[in-house]
Amino acid sequence: MKGPTLVILAAGRARRYGGLKQLAPIGKHGEGVIDLLASDAMHAGFDEIVIVINSDTGPQIKEHVARMWPADHRVAFAIQEFPHGTVDAVLAAQPDVDPSTPFGVCNADDLYGLDAFTKLSTHLVTSANNCLVGFELENSVVGDLPVSRGTCQVVNGHLVEIVERRNVHFTPEGLGADDGLEPHFLDPQTMVSMNLWGFQPPIWPLMRRAMDEHDFTKDVEVLLPIFVGDILHTTSTRFDVLATNSRCIGVTHAEDLPLAQFLVREEIKSGQRPEFAFV
Repeated sequence: MKGPTLVILAAGRARRYGGLKQLAPIGKHGEGVIDLLASDAMHAGFDEIVIVINSDTGPQIKEHVARMWPADHRVAFAIQEFPHGTVDAVLAAQPDVDPSTPFGVCNADDLYGLDAFTKLSTHLVTSANNCLVGFELENSVVGDLPVSRGTCQVVNGHLVEIVERRNVHFTPEGLGADDGLEPHFLDPQTMVSMNLWGFQPPIWPLMRRAMDEHDFTKDVEVLLPIFVGDILHTTSTRFDVLATNSRCIGVTHAEDLPLAQFLVREEIKSGQRPEFAFV
């Protein structure tokens, strides 16, 4: 059976990081985030990868992939012309995705883990529903600097709503969110979205309509969590939530890189990932 396609969103400018997070040397032998990401996805059963890039940093990413990835990996590149958000980025990949089959979507600067990708790949080939892979909050925060996390309300295994919590960080009292919302302290096992999605083909016209109807004078971006929240309330579209015990290792800030490198090495020691990205 042919495996699903994964769309990797690599068109972000990474202003907080100050460089190309996608190529941050997180692996034991200097592999970039996107290298370990692709390795995990391929081991989990994804057959093809489409990388969405922008015209400025895209050539550097393409050169890196050509140099680092095995020649037999099926990879396509799509260009997001304008920074109009993650829904627009997914639509940029549409010509390279089989229109009759489901597909996965993920960030290029988060390392999701083999368990997360395996659950996503399996769901895409066995279920007719859309899905979101949910991470425990404490497994999604690296370092002490604040991040934003989409907390998920789940009922009977289905996503009901995503609430973005800002300035989430570790404190001596626990995981706090300095955003004025309640509760201030969040349960470490709170389910959060890290933008690891599975979509069925009927999602394409809904994404296109969202872009066509969006008022860009108010907000220049259409983001996947907002889009999904809208269609959950306005259509019959459903999303299964797949809980994973994987740790999501990201490098939101440059200061996160040493800890992220340490966590990857710990995964290698425990047998959760191979020493080399491509073996």
